[in-house]
Amino acid sequence: MISVILADSNELIRIGLRTVFKDTEFQIIGEANNADELLSQIKSFQPNVVLIDYTSEGFNIDVVPAAKAISEDVKFVGITPLQTAQTLVHAIKSGVTSYIKKDCSLEEIKNAVIESSRNNNFFCGTILETIRSEGINVDAIDEVDFTCDPVMLSEREQEIITMIAEGMTNATISEKLFLSKHTVNTHRKNIMAKLGVKNTAGIVMYAVKEKYTSPNKYLFSAES
Repeated sequence: MISVILADSNELIRIGLRTVFKDTEFQIIGEANNADELLSQIKSFQPNVVLIDYTSEGFNIDVVPAAKAISEDVKFVGITPLQTAQTLVHAIKSGVTSYIKKDCSLEEIKNAVIESSRNNNFFCGTILETIRSEGINVDAIDEVDFTCDPVMLSEREQEIITMIAEGMTNATISEKLFLSKHTVNTHRKNIMAKLGVKNTAGIVMYAVKEKYTSPNKYLFSAES
């Protein structure tokens, strides 16, 4: 069972989210009307996931790192109206694991919480597109229309993204992770499909943007 705290100053929103998480898979263990209440509840209840609108009255993004200092394992799912790319990137750098919009589907909202509890990232497509619009080289990204379909990266995919961005070939990754070359190549193709990029350069740009690797390790392998 995934324990969840709802953090939003709008009571009507919290009532709606209670309905979303009425399944036995979830347990709402707290509701916070402001940042102080949230920090107190995290300390008392140690939730798996906090679903937060940090833009609502009584909250700001600083509550996320403050909460992480109390409970390192708690995962944050941002659920707000669509923000600017700069705001979204700042939120993710501050410790938000996953991000969805308030008008995403009920299944997407639930999936964001489930994947975050598993230590996976979950971004709806329009959120990811907005993030990409901030300083991303569009020449390395397929120009496709994004919907609010989820973008999920598993721990293995995040690991492989980092290795690719640091210049490792499929053969090297295969040896380090004890996987077949075919499996690594399949992971690479899946990663490119999820990120909407067409080559290694696009993976590297995403990795640097999302802090999977340092810009000074910006190396390109011969594979693309």
